[in-house]
Amino acid sequence: MKKTIFYLISVTVLSKLIGFARDIVLSYFYGVSYVADAYLISTTIPLTIFAFVGVGIATSYIPMYNQIQNKHGDNEAIKFTNNVINSVLIISTIVIILVLLFTTSIVKMFAAGFNDETLQLAVTLTRISVVGIYFTGIIYVLKSFLQIKDKFLITGLIGIPYNIVIIISIILSFDNNYFVLGLGSVFAVAIQVIILTPSAAINGLNYERVFNLKSKNLRLMMKQAFPASIGVSVDQINVLVDRTIASTLVVGGIAALNYSNRLIYFVQGLFVTTIATVYYPKISSIVAKGKSSDLFRIIEESMVGMMLLILPSAIGLMVFSKQIIELLFARGAFSVEGTMLTESALFFYSFGILGIGLREILSRVFYAMQETKVAVKNAAIGMCTNIALNIILSKYFGISGLALATSIAATFTTVMLIVSLRKKIGPFGMKQISISFLKILFASLVMGGLAKLSFNYLTTSLSQNLSLLIAIGVGAVSYFVIIYFMKIEDVDVIVGAIKKKLGRGAA
Repeated sequence: MKKTIFYLISVTVLSKLIGFARDIVLSYFYGVSYVADAYLISTTIPLTIFAFVGVGIATSYIPMYNQIQNKHGDNEAIKFTNNVINSVLIISTIVIILVLLFTTSIVKMFAAGFNDETLQLAVTLTRISVVGIYFTGIIYVLKSFLQIKDKFLITGLIGIPYNIVIIISIILSFDNNYFVLGLGSVFAVAIQVIILTPSAAINGLNYERVFNLKSKNLRLMMKQAFPASIGVSVDQINVLVDRTIASTLVVGGIAALNYSNRLIYFVQGLFVTTIATVYYPKISSIVAKGKSSDLFRIIEESMVGMMLLILPSAIGLMVFSKQIIELLFARGAFSVEGTMLTESALFFYSFGILGIGLREILSRVFYAMQETKVAVKNAAIGMCTNIALNIILSKYFGISGLALATSIAATFTTVMLIVSLRKKIGPFGMKQISISFLKILFASLVMGGLAKLSFNYLTTSLSQNLSLLIAIGVGAVSYFVIIYFMKIEDVDVIVGAIKKKLGRGAA
């Protein structure tokens, strides 16, 4: 499993780097402007609205597929999958019609502070980009199916053509051809379906016109999907709230949050999504087979693995938030004010990365056990906490307050999930997990200190950007050396596997 995670992270790095290129291109051509705000809202609306359906279906589909496969075999599981795909297409049609009918009202709900010019552009782009919901819905199902089949690399690769198409559309739109931005977002998701479909077919998913709303399995999945969609989509809801309030604070506030969020999503996509994606089918399979001891082991393994990768990333983003934003975005139409807004938001978002990561793992444990009410209850409390903190902290800290509210809410939700899971299944190695956390935190703080000292020393003779890259390298090496000598179990396993691999190579 760790080998799969390594390969998937490698693919994700490439995809995320191209994603960064997309954001750099957007910041270069549009900076922190009304066009950037309108475009970002137009792409957020379809994703947020359909996330309630798509993410919930994807989350409940995997355990349901495993259950059907174990009881009735592959043919019934494939038939069930086709029924899900066709149902998603019907739901997508309904959602698209509703958005087209009430576009202006929906945009105002997402961005209450837009002036007339920004609002009109956002409405136009939303009416184009909403068509992409058809493809987004299919992607959720196909990716889940391929993950069950342990085909993780192809699901990681589809982000590359997606980002390339978006980059091209941004460049082509610059001469006031803003409608190209909307067309680009639709074609970008369509090409993902084109790539995933052959791989799904090779692994046994041949499309059939199966559509049966009375299916017992479909109804059970939909019953589980509704609460799961609320729980898993909490990030989307928080983004909606953040951007709505940001639109009332300052022009370009949405864009500033977006650029800082992209860096957070880079870490999440690289580590959080990768680990959660690989472990979720395994957790679902273990729960379906009723192996409690294996469940405890895999929960501990996934949580410690998350900490090993997330904590040093969070510390690094905090220490170098200003320099990272200047390296990536401070050029073209990106102003000094935009840099200040973005780096401040990034700093406070960084506090919540670990909470978000652990929340993703723990929530999926409850979904695998089909205990959706517990996960949804905790997610709802976390969401309400985020909204309340958004309103309060934004008054005192502006854009930074929105980022801090998100971080506090994510951490609070994770603590509640840990307490709920302990009540449900009993002790699952929290003592060992806590010890590992303290070791990793110490190593991360030392890493951050050494990296900062290196940066300060190097800037006396080198450029800031080169000094930053070298300092990050120094921090990474020092971190791995420290955790190796701290004897953290997961690190020992990884090092042992590397030594074994090198030993074979030498032989």
